Amino acid sequence: MTVPRRTLLNAAYDHVRGAILDGSLAPGSRVTVRPLSEQLGLSPTPIKAALAALERQGFLIAVPHRGYFVPETGTDDLLELYELREALDGIAARRAAVAPDHARMAVQLSRLLVRQRKAIEAGNLHSYGELDLAFHRLIWEGSGSRRLIPIAENLIAQVRLGNRLSAQAPGRLPVALDEHEAILEAIRTGDPRAAEQHIRLHVRQAGHALRRYLGAQDAAERA
Repeated sequence: MTVPRRTLLNAAYDHVRGAILDGSLAPGSRVTVRPLSEQLGLSPTPIKAALAALERQGFLIAVPHRGYFVPETGTDDLLELYELREALDGIAARRAAVAPDHARMAVQLSRLLVRQRKAIEAGNLHSYGELDLAFHRLIWEGSGSRRLIPIAENLIAQVRLGNRLSAQAPGRLPVALDEHEAILEAIRTGDPRAAEQHIRLHVRQAGHALRRYLGAQDAAERA
């Protein structure tokens, strides 16, 4: 049976994208066709198409005559990302708060928040990061916007990196949990203005924490 070309492309796309998201392909890593072709048992054609798609979405950068690389995200890039996230999450939360199922969504967010607290108590930053992303993704999906979700999904790699770093800022996680509590309460009560304000503040504060953390790291390296 012949496997449709689109299915092969999706397989290659999902594999590389997943490796970037879970850190198997670290920032600065070179991504080439031949090793992927051998690893996945696919011809070069769907792999080339998948890499081109990932480059268009910002998951890879193309360097002439050298191939594709996983982007190395600098401080300014990350802070710009948080500006974009603030606007995007604000729209999503505002829409989610007036969605017909906003009360059910709040219940799901509350369950995620309970798990986040347990992850922090256990000192499991990786688990917290995954749950934090799930919290925000649920709001993206709850917005009901078909256009917002793919934009948000294309930010995931950078979001995950920023979350991991900002979470390491001293004192940030307890405050982040309180901010999540305020967001879900605004969604539960169907208050779009409060939902947008709380989530924008949450993302902005995460950006400030990231700036402090990276500044401290730079100072330590210079010392």
